[in-house]
Amino acid sequence: MTIVPPAVKPARPFFSSGPCAKPPGWSPEKLQTESLGRSHRAKIGKSRLQLAIDLMREVLQVPDTHRIGIVPGSDTGAIEMAMWTMLGARPVTMMAWESFGEGWVTDVNKQLKLNANVMNAPYGEIPDLGAVDFTNDVVFTWNGTTSGARVPNGDWIADDREGLTFNDATSAVFAYDMPWDKLDVTTFSWQKVLGGEGAHGVLILGPRAVERLETYTPAWPLPKVFRLMSKGALVEGVFKGETINTPSMLAVEDVIFALEWAKTVGGLHGLMARSNANAAALGDIVAASDYLGFLAADPAIRSKTSVCLTVKGADEAMIKKMASLLEAEHAAYDIAGYRDAPPGLRIWCGATVDTADIQALGPWLDWAFAQANAKS
Repeated sequence: MTIVPPAVKPARPFFSSGPCAKPPGWSPEKLQTESLGRSHRAKIGKSRLQLAIDLMREVLQVPDTHRIGIVPGSDTGAIEMAMWTMLGARPVTMMAWESFGEGWVTDVNKQLKLNANVMNAPYGEIPDLGAVDFTNDVVFTWNGTTSGARVPNGDWIADDREGLTFNDATSAVFAYDMPWDKLDVTTFSWQKVLGGEGAHGVLILGPRAVERLETYTPAWPLPKVFRLMSKGALVEGVFKGETINTPSMLAVEDVIFALEWAKTVGGLHGLMARSNANAAALGDIVAASDYLGFLAADPAIRSKTSVCLTVKGADEAMIKKMASLLEAEHAAYDIAGYRDAPPGLRIWCGATVDTADIQALGPWLDWAFAQANAKS
């Protein structure tokens, strides 16, 4: 039996959850190149790094009370830097409901040996937010990239908390409104919602986090790329475009393009609207399907960026087949679920994806499912 493929393909079939789709209209020829081949410590390099920081502050609406720095190692480097430099001053609560959160638990308990309290939840769910003890430092992931589950908002975070909040927000910033007064440490990589190039992380510190750095010295040695203090004082240059190690100026120019694009679509609220529209379009596809479902069943905690889908009767082999069929047809790239997650599909719905492409994807998912289940 011949299964006829749909007539219309997504114009940009880039649905990877990281690195994600480039902004609409992007091309390498549109990037400024004057900083390339120059030292990042030269005036031009520092000015472009500072511009990237200033644009992130503007688009994310980060208050002046918070410092923003570009650090090495993507989001992983940023959250590790934060944990290694600030944890240990008081008890720690680790929250984990997907693979990256579980990784931070491993580092804190097996590497730093802090014997943290761990609050777990299965893929597609989150722990009881009402049970969090804010006399502790609390480390959590706002949006679980590999599980499609997120915190609903920041209301659960205590205003009178004694500990610090450490927010791994890599798939959340630019798609949700961050309550900066409740976030002491926030980390992300611009390869997600902005569609930037990988390898660079961003660290945002509120005043309580800075106070921790200035009053607490961890018991363990810190590698150079983690050091935010020098001679008892915060290294302010990190938050003024003076990076700890050599950044890729090409990646910096790329994220400047993305941030300038973000301003043209309405800034933060425009980005949020685009992501919401994409998630809604995918929701319509799931609602009309008899084989698709959401890994995060509760809409209140369902991601609007890294949307994870269940597929009726699917095992890992079937998911790989569907993903391969779609890639071969150039209808969808990189939509198999994360390797540690239950077998399923993962569709990126962040702001750099066009809603028309999500809508065009629906019939192709039907086709791939039919092909994967066809008798030879």
